[in-house]
Amino acid sequence: MAYSVPATDTAPPLVLVTGPSGAGRGTAINVLEDLGFEAIDNLPLSLLPSLLDGRAPEKPLALGIDVRNRDFSTQTLIEVIERGAFVAPGVMQVLYLDCRPEILLRRFSETRRRHPLARAGSPELGIAREIDLLGPIRDRSDVLVDTSEMSPHDLRAELARWFAPEGAARMAVAVQSFSYGRGLPRGLDLVFDCRFLRNPHWVGPLRALDGRSAEVRAHVEDDPRFAAFFERLCALLDLVLPAHEAEGKACLAIGFGCTGGRHRSVAMVEMLTVRLAEQGWPVSVRHREMELRDAGSGRS
Repeated sequence: MAYSVPATDTAPPLVLVTGPSGAGRGTAINVLEDLGFEAIDNLPLSLLPSLLDGRAPEKPLALGIDVRNRDFSTQTLIEVIERGAFVAPGVMQVLYLDCRPEILLRRFSETRRRHPLARAGSPELGIAREIDLLGPIRDRSDVLVDTSEMSPHDLRAELARWFAPEGAARMAVAVQSFSYGRGLPRGLDLVFDCRFLRNPHWVGPLRALDGRSAEVRAHVEDDPRFAAFFERLCALLDLVLPAHEAEGKACLAIGFGCTGGRHRSVAMVEMLTVRLAEQGWPVSVRHREMELRDAGSGRS
């Protein structure tokens, strides 16, 4: 993956993310994390030397800094920016998320949150004070993004253009099997019930095997309903996976369930994973019931 911030052999890129409250700094931190940065939000400036001293981090860093930082100081931050303190020249960039005051006021009104610089007063006062306080930082920014008319998806696309010009990492797809007897796993986005397929459990030589074996997969594939089901499943995923990726989703979790979570659901996960990997999707696999069985038997 390429970054617009030049790296050296000893110092990976460092992006300081700042801007007025409500402009999208938190969203930007999350986006950079999805793009491969190690993200740390609200780091006190006094801890920056300790963070960057010693062994160089393996990943680029994105540090969120705003007026809520415990020891925030405009002058100190300016010194860090102008002198490139603690990092090699050319490695550090300042990403400033800007926004028009009236939009910031509307966002605070919608969320009913207090402005950090106007805890007991009107948000207008806090917004004005913060914009004035951050003005010198804005003038020294390397990347200035006005989020006034941006949705979170627009901001993601803009940051990907700056910090992953060759394209952000593809959405990860997590595929897992489970038993309905133990309930649905948490966090699934799509769930498919495989209990209508022929059950290898009732075939003596297959009972002791699981869906990772070629014999069980062949038995499942021989079900007259399998081909139509798998074809329609793949067509559905061909539609929804790119759509979720375009909406900025970092990971999509797909679950396949059957009675015991050992045969049909496992076979479906194994077969689908091959197809997704061939299409270039980063895929992770989990067989929940198989993991529990292996753990109970002491197998690693």
